[in-house]
Amino acid sequence: MLEQRITDILENNSYAGRGIIIGCSDDGQQAIVAYFLMGRSSNSRNRVFLEDGDGLLIKAYDESKLEDPTLIIYSPLRVLGDCTIVTNGDQTDTIYDYMQKGESFEAALRSREYEPDAPNYTPRISGLVTRDGTAFTYKLNILKKQSQNSAACQRNTFEYCACPGQGHFLHTYLGDGEPLPTFSGEPEIISLQNIGGIDDFAAMLWNSLNADNKVSLAVRYIDLATGQWQTKIINRNQ
Repeated sequence: MLEQRITDILENNSYAGRGIIIGCSDDGQQAIVAYFLMGRSSNSRNRVFLEDGDGLLIKAYDESKLEDPTLIIYSPLRVLGDCTIVTNGDQTDTIYDYMQKGESFEAALRSREYEPDAPNYTPRISGLVTRDGTAFTYKLNILKKQSQNSAACQRNTFEYCACPGQGHFLHTYLGDGEPLPTFSGEPEIISLQNIGGIDDFAAMLWNSLNADNKVSLAVRYIDLATGQWQTKIINRNQ
């Protein structure tokens, strides 16, 4: 699979849905995690990211306009020791709880499946960063409907060693449509060369997302030497 520029992928997809990016800075000193939301309905667009302790929380921007919190209100990022969990749903908590008990990322996700939002059946996408000294590994997982004619859940986990200046991108949809076309294949390999600091990278991602559909973006840089992090949040609703 060829390495691509994340800007090219995003600019050519009007509706990527929800997306996870994990990779390593070009100097090899930072683990990079990003998560974004897009939305077509007023309920989906009525959301913001907030910092919540060492993690992130999604809340309704205007509580009076919240129609249904199911599937749209959750914690997209949590930290457990040297592990950072990022997902597009409440499976964040499932993974956290399993791992806290000594069980694996994969075991946690075997207990879950794709979202029951017919006719789209949105995939659940999840990522895990595990820091080990000044290095790290990461995993990406997708739970999706196995086929149009089957309710079975297909479960794929991809595991990577961090490479300076490179990352992977996993998102829920291949584009807009009715129903929305589910992501297929392996996570896309992306270049993280010359992306600058966290503010520069966040601005680049935000500006590449479709202006009508983007809702919220969070980027976290984790210093591999110290384990300290910094987070940049951009919300459409400020």
